[in-house]
Amino acid sequence: MKNTSEIPQSKSRAPLDRQTMLQAMAGYVLKHGLSDASLRPLAKAAGTSDRMLIYHFGNKEALIGALLEYLAQAYSDTLDEALPTGRADSRGECLYSIAAAIRGPEFAPYLALWWQIVAEAARGNETYRISARDIMHKLLGWVENFAPLGDDDAAGTARQILTMVEGAQMLDAIGCSDIADAALARTIAAD
Repeated sequence: MKNTSEIPQSKSRAPLDRQTMLQAMAGYVLKHGLSDASLRPLAKAAGTSDRMLIYHFGNKEALIGALLEYLAQAYSDTLDEALPTGRADSRGECLYSIAAAIRGPEFAPYLALWWQIVAEAARGNETYRISARDIMHKLLGWVENFAPLGDDDAAGTARQILTMVEGAQMLDAIGCSDIADAALARTIAAD
């Protein structure tokens, strides 16, 4: 019997790892959404077979959970790049900076995906509900870390800002940006 190190290896492609597959599947989901998130299209996007996805992730629910977690981190990284470094000088500046960044075109694919996640959570899908809750808590912490220094209620400020920005995004999605703009401007002016 030959030693396996002497057997010529295929030069067609390197073995895929979870991270590489998640990256490829995330690109697919950001482009096509979750409605076609069955194993075959995801496997094709990842450059592997549906059986190999199950091998790496255990089952479809675990795969979707890992994919949503990966996308949440990608969203967080994109937010970090979009916002100025450091803390805002006021609550109004904090709200303005976050709303302006998140309502930009680079976030449109994330927004479309987010509303699919919310819809599945509202339908009672526990995998999506858990992921959505984790994403919201991560965003809440992220907003709290951007709140002004010395804010005596940074947690409350973060909750208010997150609620307003989420509402603005929903209004943007249905073509009512004017309503969101007026509410945000009023809140910023009151600061």
